[in-house]
Amino acid sequence: MNVIIVTACPSGMATAFLAAKGLERAAARRGWKAKVEMHSQLEPLVLADKATIAAADLVVIAASAPVELERFTGKRVYQAPIAQALPDPDAFLAQAESQATTLTEPAGRGATQAEAQAPAPQPGAGGPKKLVAITACPTGVAHTFMAAEALTQAAKGLGYGIRVETQGSVGAQNKLTAEEIQAADAVVLATDIEVDTSRFAGKRVWRTSTGVALKKSTQTIQDALEKAQVQGGTAPTEGAEHNGKGGAAGARRGPYRHLLTGVSFMLPMVVAGGLLIALSFVFGIEAFKQEGTLAATLMKVGGGTAFKLMVPLLAGYIAYSIADRPGITPGMIGGYLASDLGAGFLGGILAGFIAGYTARALSRYLKLPASVESLKPILLIPLVSSLLTGLVMIYVIGTPVAAVMAGLTAFLKNMGSGNAIMLGMLLGAMMCFDLGGPVNKAAYTFGVGLLAEGGAGAQMPMAAIMAAGMVPALGMGVASLLARSKFSEPEREAGKASLVLGLCFISEGAIPFMAKDPFRVIPTCMLGGAITGALSMYFGVQLMAPHGGLFVLLIPHAVNHVVLYLLAIAIGTGVVGGGYALVKTGKAEILETPPQPQSAPVAARRTIASN
Repeated sequence: MNVIIVTACPSGMATAFLAAKGLERAAARRGWKAKVEMHSQLEPLVLADKATIAAADLVVIAASAPVELERFTGKRVYQAPIAQALPDPDAFLAQAESQATTLTEPAGRGATQAEAQAPAPQPGAGGPKKLVAITACPTGVAHTFMAAEALTQAAKGLGYGIRVETQGSVGAQNKLTAEEIQAADAVVLATDIEVDTSRFAGKRVWRTSTGVALKKSTQTIQDALEKAQVQGGTAPTEGAEHNGKGGAAGARRGPYRHLLTGVSFMLPMVVAGGLLIALSFVFGIEAFKQEGTLAATLMKVGGGTAFKLMVPLLAGYIAYSIADRPGITPGMIGGYLASDLGAGFLGGILAGFIAGYTARALSRYLKLPASVESLKPILLIPLVSSLLTGLVMIYVIGTPVAAVMAGLTAFLKNMGSGNAIMLGMLLGAMMCFDLGGPVNKAAYTFGVGLLAEGGAGAQMPMAAIMAAGMVPALGMGVASLLARSKFSEPEREAGKASLVLGLCFISEGAIPFMAKDPFRVIPTCMLGGAITGALSMYFGVQLMAPHGGLFVLLIPHAVNHVVLYLLAIAIGTGVVGGGYALVKTGKAEILETPPQPQSAPVAARRTIASN
């Protein structure tokens, strides 16, 4: 008998893969010829062609996520939740054979017979639905591109067309054209920072974060088509961001997103400045003190210029995120004042919010006659908002925040080993808690801010943060090597990729493992990260650059205690890799004997165990 097996789960990860393999082998034992259509991010989707569908005697759909059913009209179809297929695939197929019914009319997209009755998005008159999307994260390195890939695969699996523009660290790639935007049924903005949305005026827009788009890509596509709201003719206002419409819960707009926008623009300046300072040390730790030398020039460019621009950039682009272009001028002025007054990055953050909300309030509520309205954006808003921001910074905020920064600097300079270890443990655990989420970004922003501030001990937290951030991805790769029998072949391949990502300080390499087994992966990673951070702080390791992973070690003096730094990372990786290899349950799906008739003893094959 010819059978088509379709599996799909909400996350598009392990469950769909396990069910597909289990049902495929069960079909082989029954002597059936099976075509498997697996809607999973672990393998490319290959849809059944028309000839295969025409020849099929039975269609078995094990799904808890939407699946296109219209193409199976007229065939005997059995649908059930995917969870029912995992415990006993043989019994599931027997039930499918006996209870399948002919699909007499298009059922749309559904996961179960009950869900097939529910309203669902239907292809428009011109064919399948079309979407466009933008992905952007603060660092523009990992989440941006992983979310784009996840959305592409999810849309492909659902039978929809999609084009994704990535706004990463190298700028916008795969840019959307006006024609593509016009033809789109919905726009997905999976962004953790502010992006220009004016080109989507009049389109149905759905907002979410890169993390949600990565982990729940199929659900994101469905939500965009079903719940997106039409955007007005101008860029969204703050009020629209919080009205709960046209965006997912947890899209994390508001102050959090504004802060991340500022950090994303400041980060390249921190990297360039820190590495230029490190290069000046190649000629000697104090060689820059001799005027006219290359070392002095490098120090002037890196420490004297780049580092001075960090806080103004941070404040300017926080204000830009809030008020668009009118916020940049007062934000940068406030940031420069914060730096000049000794208020540091904390003062810069406050200056950015003050300038941004002041400029936005003036833009909204300052009403002028039409004859002078054009003066508002180029004269009145910059003047008034800069004046108010400057006065607040000088007379209200600057002095107390400068005292706080002085106290923090003194703490870092004079802290004993006990305090250093506790701080390292806290930062390390935060880096490993949500792998690129808000807790991770909070710890990273703290380290970058201290690095920008400079001073004795300011580089130590950044070293602990980067070391701990490398451990989850490295540890998952090591675990897949140590306990190969517990990982499926796609998981082992993901482990290899995770090793490379970990070396580059991209924690997101561990996300596929965390999505499948969060209650074991997260505690194990946090333990390894806390140990790594504590060891890095205890060893007194200082790092001049906030990114780059182990490749930063190739630059002389970028890290002061290279061997001890590598030791801390190795110990943390061993804790995560060895720990997860021990606590992970289940077996890899390995067929030990060729497919056998149904009468063959069950003991001749290895069972499939899911976590």
